[in-house]
Amino acid sequence: MRAQAKQNINSRNMLQHAQKIHTLILNSPKILDKYCQWSDETPCRAPTAGKAAKTSDPVENPSKSGLAGATKQQEHLATSQAKTTKILEYAWTLKKQGYAETTIEGRIKILKRLQNLGADLYNPESVKEAIAKNNCSEARKELMVEAYTSFLVFLGGKWEPPRYRRVEKIPFISTEREIDDFIAGCSNTKRLATYLQLLKETGIRSGEASKLKWTDIDFENATVRVTPEKGSNPRILKISSKLMAMLNALPKDSTTIFPNVTIMRKSFVRQRARLAIKLQNPRLRQITFHTFRHWKATMEYAKTRDILHVMRILGHKNIKNTLIYTQLVDFKDDEFICKAATTSKEAEQLVEAGFEYVCTATDGVMLFRKRK
Repeated sequence: MRAQAKQNINSRNMLQHAQKIHTLILNSPKILDKYCQWSDETPCRAPTAGKAAKTSDPVENPSKSGLAGATKQQEHLATSQAKTTKILEYAWTLKKQGYAETTIEGRIKILKRLQNLGADLYNPESVKEAIAKNNCSEARKELMVEAYTSFLVFLGGKWEPPRYRRVEKIPFISTEREIDDFIAGCSNTKRLATYLQLLKETGIRSGEASKLKWTDIDFENATVRVTPEKGSNPRILKISSKLMAMLNALPKDSTTIFPNVTIMRKSFVRQRARLAIKLQNPRLRQITFHTFRHWKATMEYAKTRDILHVMRILGHKNIKNTLIYTQLVDFKDDEFICKAATTSKEAEQLVEAGFEYVCTATDGVMLFRKRK
């Protein structure tokens, strides 16, 4: 009876500790929710009244802990709950240190993946083995090592991290036709189509687009104010009347323009697979949110040959990150699409479509061109 009473006291203490960590990161619910989905065995909230949870105080290595007279199932649950608490504490520590929410989410996802691969997060050798056996790219393994190193430092441990080096690859660049076909194919989901049109016209990161608020849109001057991420520069970018109309058609029922990015991302993946089959174009399967940024940068450089201009649009602080776009596509000087406009309205539409003014003919017709 005494052992059971002591166990119940320890159970309440641990759940109160976990609840405290939970409360501390309530202002980052995405982080908590993503972690709470990892294990059905791991309660992330206080138990219901009248039910005492079976758990134990977190220890330095829960895998070595035991409860007198406890069953194997109770020991497993205690270990799982202790690890839950530690990872929640780790997430909160990162937040206090000023890490971006996307960074915290990414590291927690990696820890989840390592656990799913059978790694014991308290055993560095086990983690090394799981990473080595994982069928993924060198770049992904490098991120795993980085995330686990950070978690191990939080635990007060250390290890000899395995060496993985990502292979630099030339990013995939789609054609404008492919991008426009993709956006048109998403017309039945207005918010996703608007999101993609925004990425195409501005070249901003998906994370930057996801955080945009309605107050960041200047409908009078047709501009969008971008709050940067990843240490980039803030910027104000021009948007077309087409995008303005698409934005105005969206419901303004939240502070942010795109409140459910996770759902929208899943919809994007489904639409991509559907369109690749429908349009008989397997290249569409390579398009990601970041592809729109690569396309915008490449087209801007092809149009202006001004790398500093491209650097300003992308918000880069280091020109080395921008220079890759000078070698992506070999544009020939004579590869142009030519259009003529007889009215100011037609000229405006051509400019918004990316054409540049060349000259006005003797008959008053305005000539425009755009690189293929």
